[in-house]
Amino acid sequence: MLIGEYHHSIDDKGRIVIPTKYRMELGESFVITRGLEKCLYIYSMNKWNELVEKLNALPFTKKDARVFIRTFFSGATVCEFDKSGRINIISPLVSYAGLSKNCVIIGVNDRLEIWDETTFNTFIEKSSKEMEDIAENLFEDLSL
Repeated sequence: MLIGEYHHSIDDKGRIVIPTKYRMELGESFVITRGLEKCLYIYSMNKWNELVEKLNALPFTKKDARVFIRTFFSGATVCEFDKSGRINIISPLVSYAGLSKNCVIIGVNDRLEIWDETTFNTFIEKSSKEMEDIAENLFEDLSL
């Protein structure tokens, strides 16, 4: 399980250090792609393959499925760590997520997310105000 929050800088070449804890979970190669809410998703190869199987079940005759799959897969890149534990994020993904110098890397169970720090802070601020309503709507039938 991927959990936690780390703050790291991205350099001018699109390189960012991934914490050791996450590197062990991801393995030697992994996939980075466009995420939702203007962040990037990183999946281990096993989790990526599971996701691909689910996405393959979407009907290509539905426009929403085509748009999602096109956007999701066109940004996908297989990556590996360099000797310093960094990854190189391609410029279209850096632009998509609006990554500037300061970034936040978070573990979200089955994936990592990389956010621009300002965008992440705005997201957290906004969503924390809605958290009680979100929890009530999601878990109303569950006893947690």
